[in-house]
Amino acid sequence: MATARQNAVEKLSANALALGEAGLLIRGEPGAGKSGLTHALLSHARGTGRFGRLVGDDRIEIESCNGRLIARCHAAIRGMIELRSQGIVTLPFEPAVVVSHVIDLLPPAEVLRYPETGGLEVQICGAKLPRLALPIGRSSYDCALSVLAWLGRG
Repeated sequence: MATARQNAVEKLSANALALGEAGLLIRGEPGAGKSGLTHALLSHARGTGRFGRLVGDDRIEIESCNGRLIARCHAAIRGMIELRSQGIVTLPFEPAVVVSHVIDLLPPAEVLRYPETGGLEVQICGAKLPRLALPIGRSSYDCALSVLAWLGRG
């Protein structure tokens, strides 16, 4: 009798959301703007009639499954996002998403003006994914516009 193979689950301080057909993983240090960017992207989707759902804010569990990266929120905080000056807000959510793109919020000095080919992808749990690096300190709206243009949805 064959036994099911368990995939290792990695826990990240990151955000995850579904935006149209894209699954986004937003990484960055605490206070980098992950929640603000997530909220701006979801607001844009809602305002344009496109699909957008929160998967998780700040506590994401990821695992590789058949070459795909799956992101899930910690069960205790599903549907919740912390927004500055608003506290904890409840939003419609999806329990999981297949991650298709990674956004890293980094100190400005670490963001290349003209990234080389090697910086355009990242490998997480064996899955190679396209990556966009954005500088911390830009407005959530400005970052959301950059993400939408990168995804081809501007």
